[in-house]
Amino acid sequence: MIKEQNEPWQSGMAKSITFIVTKDCQLACKYCYLVGKNSKERMPWEVAKQAIDYILDHEDEFREESVVWDFIGGEPFLEIDLIDRICDYLKQEMFRRNHHWFNSYRFSFSTNGINYDSEKVQNFIKKNINHLSIGITIDGTQRKHDLNRIWKTKEMEQGIQPKPEEEKGSYKDVVRNIPLWLEQFPNAGTKVTISSADIPYVKESVLHLYSLGIHEVNINVVFEDVWKEGDDKLFEEQLMQLADAIIDGGYYQDYACSFFSEHIGKPLDAKLDNQNWCGAGKMLSIDATGNFYPCTRFAGYSLRSKKPIIIGNIRDGIDQNKLRPFLTLDRTTQSPKECIDCEVASGCAWCQGENYDAAETPTIYQRATAICKMHKARVRANNYYWNKLFRKLELEGEREEYEKSKKKSNEVIC
Repeated sequence: MIKEQNEPWQSGMAKSITFIVTKDCQLACKYCYLVGKNSKERMPWEVAKQAIDYILDHEDEFREESVVWDFIGGEPFLEIDLIDRICDYLKQEMFRRNHHWFNSYRFSFSTNGINYDSEKVQNFIKKNINHLSIGITIDGTQRKHDLNRIWKTKEMEQGIQPKPEEEKGSYKDVVRNIPLWLEQFPNAGTKVTISSADIPYVKESVLHLYSLGIHEVNINVVFEDVWKEGDDKLFEEQLMQLADAIIDGGYYQDYACSFFSEHIGKPLDAKLDNQNWCGAGKMLSIDATGNFYPCTRFAGYSLRSKKPIIIGNIRDGIDQNKLRPFLTLDRTTQSPKECIDCEVASGCAWCQGENYDAAETPTIYQRATAICKMHKARVRANNYYWNKLFRKLELEGEREEYEKSKKKSNEVIC
């Protein structure tokens, strides 16, 4: 008898399980943290099946009430045949085993969008649409997108970098698929990455994405130490100009940009607010050889200077002793005193893998702080945004109505 499900996607923390199906990609994005991408390492079906069997066989070790089956690369849709087979097997096995994740799961993808409209990808989407989350990465205007998200060449695979005038951007190859994507996933958001070179295009890029019909723009700066003198000032200026455009143009009513939030830029009480920022250790990633990682960022192709941290494999299972340090991570165990005492600490993010990769020793307990000045610039612009928005709403007598609508939308999300 199948367990009764009160709702198809249960509330609470979902387990995130990631298949690194390929390390290949059509693009060679300049800011990509995947420094070891290649066209040779692809996950065999036998490895994927054994990983699934191990996970579903050990239901008592995976107690989360829901699961996100995540597929990444490189570009995951390069391996659509394998993914389709994996997902079919997962559905069959969760049903056959009467697993508590049956009908409480998502298949999740972040894709460059280039082959989104291919027949195989579209057939996969139609088959799994009710349990599917897909985000297409488009960085903004063609000028900003093509600055970093360029096509890979055969010369690049040999370590030869093209001259700037020889680079081929991918904007047109992606933007043509945005209407189809939004038709299938009307509430989908895109992820925009900001690096030092493209700061001048932040404002115009967010507005451009709105014009394409994308209502939710999730945007972040890279965690790596790439920031130059004056980048924070330029970043703040761009965000303030964006704030003016969003508020004066009324975009705040129907559009969202993750750079502006009422919950950032405040001090944190270490006793009350001492969580780790990311889910490293609570997630599980599997590579083509069947190794387990606490997060994809600890796989070899994600690391510039450190050795991979492997916490098990599909044959021997998860080594709890290797996993345990990740489960002890919180804000105070890895942050320097300046971060603990920071007056604008809330909302300042970190990546556990970048912490490890940038640390002076092979430790996961040393927080990387390269984005410190960028976070502070964001906070200053964020304060400007909310002060201006609330002044506008109060002058127009709409603040109370706005607060009610925000509360209602948050209740729906929750």
